[in-house]
Amino acid sequence: MLSLLPQHRMLAVAALAATLLACGQPQQTDTTAVTPSPQTIPTYSAEQFFATRSYIGNAINHSNDALLVASDETGVFNLYKVSMDGSNWQPLTQSDTDPQFPISWFPHDNRVLLTADQGGNELNHVFVRELDGSIHDLTPGEELKASFMKWTDDDHFWLTSNERDSRYFDLYRYHPDTYQRELVFENNEGYSLTALSDDGRWLALMKVRNNADNNVFLLDLQQTPHQPELITPHEGNISHTVFGFSRDNNTLIFGSNDGSEFVRAYTHDVSTGEQQLYSEADWDIMYIGYSKDNRYRVEAINADASTKVSITDQQSGEPLQLPPLPAGDLRGISFSDDSSTLSFYLNADNSPSNLYVWQLGSAKAKRLTDALNPAMDEQHLVMSEVIRFESFDGLVVPALQYKPHQASSDNKVPAMIWIHGGPGGQSRTGYNPLIQHLVNHGYAVLSVNNRGSSGFGKTFYHLDDRRHGEDDLQDIVYGKYYLQSLDWVDPERIGVMGGSYGGYLTMAAMAFTNEFEVGINIFGVTNWVRTLESIPPWWEAFREALYAELGDPAVDGERLHRISPLFHADQVQKPVLVVQGANDPRVLQVESDEMVAAIRAQGVPVEYVLFPDEGHGFLKRENRITAQQAYLKFLQQYL
Repeated sequence: MLSLLPQHRMLAVAALAATLLACGQPQQTDTTAVTPSPQTIPTYSAEQFFATRSYIGNAINHSNDALLVASDETGVFNLYKVSMDGSNWQPLTQSDTDPQFPISWFPHDNRVLLTADQGGNELNHVFVRELDGSIHDLTPGEELKASFMKWTDDDHFWLTSNERDSRYFDLYRYHPDTYQRELVFENNEGYSLTALSDDGRWLALMKVRNNADNNVFLLDLQQTPHQPELITPHEGNISHTVFGFSRDNNTLIFGSNDGSEFVRAYTHDVSTGEQQLYSEADWDIMYIGYSKDNRYRVEAINADASTKVSITDQQSGEPLQLPPLPAGDLRGISFSDDSSTLSFYLNADNSPSNLYVWQLGSAKAKRLTDALNPAMDEQHLVMSEVIRFESFDGLVVPALQYKPHQASSDNKVPAMIWIHGGPGGQSRTGYNPLIQHLVNHGYAVLSVNNRGSSGFGKTFYHLDDRRHGEDDLQDIVYGKYYLQSLDWVDPERIGVMGGSYGGYLTMAAMAFTNEFEVGINIFGVTNWVRTLESIPPWWEAFREALYAELGDPAVDGERLHRISPLFHADQVQKPVLVVQGANDPRVLQVESDEMVAAIRAQGVPVEYVLFPDEGHGFLKRENRITAQQAYLKFLQQYL
C-alpha cells in the first residue's frame, strides 16, 4: 500500500531498520553476553548515537574489485567506491546539502548512476558520475520525477520519468555511451511500471483499482501498437505484486493473495500464458530474485516483523550455507556478476548495519565497517521482544517491546508507544537509533503494529479501512493498558509518538482521548481533507487506492473533518512536541503550523521544531541530532 513515508527515507530515518534474516540457516557465533547491571549502564547522547554511521548499497562492480556504497559519515549521504577488503574508501560525491543515493555501476566500467532530490522535495533526478569525477543530470527539468528501471543485456539502461505528464511515468531507453534516449512506452492510462525483462522485450505493469484489488498486465514492447495484456483476471478483491522476470526472459514471477491470507508466488509463461504456483509460506513472500548468472535464487519472507531470506543453489537445489557470523539479521544481498562473491549487511536491534563481503566457499566473511560509534557498547543497548496484546474487541495486536536495562519492579520507568508510518506500514526488528536512544535514557518503548499494518495477513491489513482514527486508535490505547499491566512500567507516565501516519495517530490520541501524558508528532497529518486534496501529482495512479482506504474528500469530507485533529485542537489537554520538514510534499508544513497555533491558542504547552532543509523524513545527521535532542528534552520536562 502507498506509504506517506518514501522508502529511501524510511531506511535512513530508521537507520536501515528493515533487515533480511539469515540465509540458508548460516551458523552464527554466540555473542550473548551477561546482561550488564543497571548501575553500569551509561547513558549516551544524541550526538553519540548519530555518530554511528549508516550505509546504503553494496553493488559489486564489473571487475569484482569494488563496492558502490553510500555513507552518511560526513553528515550527509554521499557515494564511495569501496575496495573489497574495506581498506580504501574513495569519495565519489561530496554533497553537503542533498543526500546522494547509489543506483548502480555501469556494466563494463566504473561510471556510476545515482539519484538525489532537492532538499527533500522527492523530485528525484538520475545522474551519471563519469570516470573523470564530473556529474551530469540525465533527467534535467524543474518539476519532474525520475527513477531507474533496469540495465538490459544490450547494456542500455532504462529510466522512468513523469516529465511529459506529471501524473504518470513513461519508460525511456538510454544509450550507455552517448546517453541519447528514446521513449519506448508512453503511459497514458495510469499504469505502474514494475519490471522489465533482461532482453528489454517484456514489461510488467500494474493498475490499482482500490487498496485491496489490483491487476498485473504484460506488454510486449516489440509489438506496436502497445496493448498491455491482462494476466490476472479475477473476481472480487485480490491483491497482486510483481517480483520480476526469470533470467531466460520466459517467465514472469508475481505474487497474489488469491485464496490465501498471505502473498504466494506464481509463474506466468510469457509465451503460453500458463500459470503455476511457484512458492508459498505461512507469511507474505516479499521478494524473489536471481543472481545475474542465474546460479542462485534469493527469496524473502515477512515473518512476524522480521524478514527471513533463503538462498538456493539452482544447480544442486540445496540452500547456500553461509560461514559463521555474529548473531543478527542479513539484508541487502548482492552477488558479483559471476556469483563468486557475495556482499551483504548484518544488522540487529542493538547493532546498526555492517557491511560484509564473502568469497563463496571460503571459511570466513570479511567485515568492512564498524557502524556503531566506538564510544558505545552494543551490550548497553537492548533487543526487542515480540509480544501480543488484546485490543478493545478481542483482536490480538502484535508489537515490539523494548525494556530498558534499568527497569524493574523496584524501578518503574516511563514508557512511550511508537506508531509506525503508513497507513499500512509495519514496525520491524532492526537497529533504530531513535528508539534505542530513548530506551538508553530509561524510557520503555512499545512499537505497536496496530490493525491496518502490513505483514500479518490481508484481513488484519484491511481492518482499518475507512476506520482510521477510530479502531486503530483504540489499538494504541489498549497498548497503553498493556504497558500498565507490566510491573516495571510507571502506569502514570505513558506517552505516544510517531512519524507520518504515526504522527497523525499521535495527534489523534492527544485530541480524541485523554489517555496519554505527552505526544510527539513527527510530520503527521492533522487535516485529512487538505492532505488528500493536495497529494503529489505522481501519486495519481494510486489515488483511487488511497481514497478507498482513507476516503474521498469530495464524498467523505464530513468524516475526514471529524477524524482530523486540527479541527479538535480544543480537546488537546497535554503537552505536545511537533517536528516538521519545510519541504515535505506529503504532509505540508502548513499542517504542523496550524496545529501548533491551534494548541497554543488553548494555552496548552506545545513545542515546534522546523527544519528548512528536510522533507518527509530527516536525512541530515545534524538535523537528526537536533530532533533527537528535542524528543529527549521534551520527555524529560513533561514525562
